[in-house]
Amino acid sequence: MTAEDWMHEAITCAKQALAADEVPIGCIIVHLPTNRIIGRGFNQRETNHDPSAHAEILAMREAGQALNHWRLLDCALIVTLEPCPMCAGAIINARIPKLIYGCDDPKAGAVRTLYQLCEDGRLNHRVEVTAGVLAEECAQLLRDFFARQRQLGKK
Repeated sequence: MTAEDWMHEAITCAKQALAADEVPIGCIIVHLPTNRIIGRGFNQRETNHDPSAHAEILAMREAGQALNHWRLLDCALIVTLEPCPMCAGAIINARIPKLIYGCDDPKAGAVRTLYQLCEDGRLNHRVEVTAGVLAEECAQLLRDFFARQRQLGKK
């Protein structure tokens, strides 16, 4: 599968978040040797009352269970929005070698926008990053969500 195919799967997860009235961010983890999705996640911070329930964290937890290990070697993490500092740190700690993301996050992006954690040579692991895959589609989901939230006076 291509990066675009994988991103479509992550967008499907983001739409699950949208249906739950969560910020529409979705993530999948692909085991590269088998080309199989082993983890899926979407934002569930409001639903779970959990500040760490980001799409990436939930997908990594599921992938760790699938591999029976915390090291997610030979995996790619695909997410619709550039990871925040918490998620970028978790990606590094999980030793994920490949990250693909959709749109940049000018307010909290820790991969390319505000910080460059995944490629920081001072850390013990670096991640190959591909940015901008289906960026407009990913960004439009977020714009539509927040426009609706403002109309409803929620955010």
